[in-house]
Amino acid sequence: MLSYNTSVTVNGQRPPSSGSIPPSPKDARLATTTTISNGVVSNGATSTNESTMKQQHIWLVTGPAGCGKSTVAKHLADALQIPFIEGDEYHPKANIDKMSAGIPLTDADRWDWLTALREASIRELNKGCDGVVLTCSALKRKYRDVIRVAPYFSPNLHLHFIYLDAPEELLLQRVSARKNHYMGANMVHSQFEALERPGPDEVDVITIDVTRSADAVMADALNQAVKTMDHVNPEAQQ
Repeated sequence: MLSYNTSVTVNGQRPPSSGSIPPSPKDARLATTTTISNGVVSNGATSTNESTMKQQHIWLVTGPAGCGKSTVAKHLADALQIPFIEGDEYHPKANIDKMSAGIPLTDADRWDWLTALREASIRELNKGCDGVVLTCSALKRKYRDVIRVAPYFSPNLHLHFIYLDAPEELLLQRVSARKNHYMGANMVHSQFEALERPGPDEVDVITIDVTRSADAVMADALNQAVKTMDHVNPEAQQ
């Protein structure tokens, strides 16, 4: 079983777990001006091939149980006309059995699941679509960092998190009202115990207040997503 301290090899290259990416010999020869995109430092140099590449996006809708991840994600996928991946469907049976029994998942339980979600997103993008919407609780920063590996070596791939924020009491009410779902109300508190809300340095995260009506939340999320894509790819507005 892999641990969260194990760096992940992508395309034969191994990014460091600290979040900083050491420059390659090629990078060292390029200009030193830096910009930040998706929380990853770039030297600002763009080749002709890169500038003409199709821009793609991963939208990861995240937050504790009951925050409305599936509802918001499905709305985004339908409005943007891109594939939707329900993260819960990628849990192995052992994880589902634990959660059904009210046993919180450990870091070790989540590692392979998070990796599978990242790879499923990339498979969809490799089919040529403009983006993919993915649901995943991603409660801790190190969980989000597993997904952040995806665009490290793809200059045309942009990763965005949409964090759905609400107090524990509200989400407990919502989960208690659910029928036939393995995530019981008793699991909400354990998720909040594990929760690390995105910090201000996680510049790829959009926070949405979900104490409002579902319609208001979905409209806000879609508006934020469109604005973000327009910023990444301004020529699309022309």
